[in-house]
Amino acid sequence: MKLLPILFGALLDRLLGDPYRMPHPVRLIGKLISALEGFVRAHFRHLRLGGGVLALLVMLLSTGIPAGILWLSYRIHSILGITVESVFCYYLLAARCLRDESRKVYRALVRHDTEAARQAVSMIVGRDTECLNEAGIIRAAVETVAENTSDGVTAPLLYMALGGAAGGFLYKAVNTMDSMLGYRNAAYAEIGFFPAKLDDVLNYIPARLTALVMILAAALCGLDGKKAWQIWRRDRRKHPSPNSAQTESVCAGALHLQLAGDAYYFGELHRKPYIGDNDRPPEAEDIRRADRLLYVTAFLTLLLSLLLRGVLL
Repeated sequence: MKLLPILFGALLDRLLGDPYRMPHPVRLIGKLISALEGFVRAHFRHLRLGGGVLALLVMLLSTGIPAGILWLSYRIHSILGITVESVFCYYLLAARCLRDESRKVYRALVRHDTEAARQAVSMIVGRDTECLNEAGIIRAAVETVAENTSDGVTAPLLYMALGGAAGGFLYKAVNTMDSMLGYRNAAYAEIGFFPAKLDDVLNYIPARLTALVMILAAALCGLDGKKAWQIWRRDRRKHPSPNSAQTESVCAGALHLQLAGDAYYFGELHRKPYIGDNDRPPEAEDIRRADRLLYVTAFLTLLLSLLLRGVLL
């Protein structure tokens, strides 16, 4: 029965996607992080230490509260516990949301509405998008689908396999902190130091496992699995983060695209190496190919997570 919440959560995500109009625990975690950031900046002279305290509080609250709710739910009745945990697992997964948001970019490009495509891609990437041309918009959308296949789908599945929904919330809290605070600029270098390092640690194994699963997925869904393997072997370390290039390199190889490269964040140029070979120019259809790769990878990882959960129980 402990396998059911993960399975039901994945099915709910596939059918419904992100519930924008409902209270969302991950958005609540984001509000908690914002509130604690203001407190730390106001009361800590050493922001790196304050960032460590922030990270500890966010992890304790974001994991402890759901764990307490689940404990009480299962104490009342196993069916209630399974129902609550299934909903929690659903909230922790973002495959449908990632596909839907990337498809907004695709549809705008098909309409030749570059400004709408820039606006759509700005909702799912951290970089500045005002000056991106059509090729840059496509690359940005493909990159975020590739990277968030791990961050938003497979890594939560693997942590749910290890610790149920509470384990998923621990991972999601750290990943959300990194996305909000883990920038390498003057404003966040100190306060975001510990959140960024924690995210690197928690994502280390999931990112590499996801890359291997994604290579298999590329072969299964009609993309170039051999090229995906080759580019992953060559380019998987070409990123300031130890984890981000793992899945980006697989996707670049599978699609025969060149990804990454220099990008602006908050008006500041960040120079980064290219990932993949420039075999051909990007096209809007690459976004749909990346989405297909996302879903096949998610399905394979779901099977792996259910197997792992079954073994651990």
